[in-house]
Amino acid sequence: MTEPSPAAFTEARARDLLAAAGHPEAAADAALLSLGENAVFALGDQGPVVRVGRSAELLERAERELGVARWLAAEGVPAVRAAEPVATLADGHPVTYWQRLPEAVRPAGPDDLAALLKLVHALPEPPFALPRRELLGGVERWLRLAGDAVSASDAEYLRGRRDAFAAAATALEPHLPRGPIHGDALARNIHVGPDGPVLVDLETFSSDLREHDLVVMALSRDRYGLTADAYDTFVSVYGWDVRDWEGCAVLRGSRETASCAWVSQHAPGNPAAHKEFRRRIASLRDKDATVRWYPF
Repeated sequence: MTEPSPAAFTEARARDLLAAAGHPEAAADAALLSLGENAVFALGDQGPVVRVGRSAELLERAERELGVARWLAAEGVPAVRAAEPVATLADGHPVTYWQRLPEAVRPAGPDDLAALLKLVHALPEPPFALPRRELLGGVERWLRLAGDAVSASDAEYLRGRRDAFAAAATALEPHLPRGPIHGDALARNIHVGPDGPVLVDLETFSSDLREHDLVVMALSRDRYGLTADAYDTFVSVYGWDVRDWEGCAVLRGSRETASCAWVSQHAPGNPAAHKEFRRRIASLRDKDATVRWYPF
């Protein structure tokens, strides 16, 4: 098995960065909450949550995420709040601090997600610029991080899908008015505490087609095992089914392409990620929309 390179964003590397950010004593024992685009750690029992970005390229996004948190607080939207107002750097990686949320009282459901999306989709533009939802913008970076774990032919196939769907998206006519969106509207990005559900993971907030947020759940139904009843609940609370929109297939295909490429960055040194990448890329090449994908 090929060992990960020293620059690979492993849990060990993330803990080294946490130490470099000024937490050498906590780095070894801090609870790792998630490892994706960021490594998310909880400092102690009462301390803040620390997000360490996978690469220096994510600094601008981390700073914007802090601005989004302040804006949502001013608008009264239930969302995670920043514990520190600015991002810092640890060996070039952005580091941000967030208020600790109370223990969840139950898992978030599709109705919670739909209700919060309705709040977000009713917002006007913020007093700062939000980017477009560049769903496919990370594909090249993820493939670069994947290195030799992804074959040249698979990488070129994903680049071709990226380019085709990006071109198709420019011609879409939305059903809903454009405006602020969450950008990664999954139930796992909702935390239900004693005071009710709040939005978390604000890094993909954008200003774009509201349909981006709704396609996520449609794809969850098709690929990730979301039940038909759960999807119907989501649609009922939100008030519209994005699958009735003729542009749904374009955004769905874009998200599948991005999700496949996203997993690839974890493949070096991680057999589970490599297996999931192989599952996803094979189903795309075979045009088999029935193959179940698994969250990673």
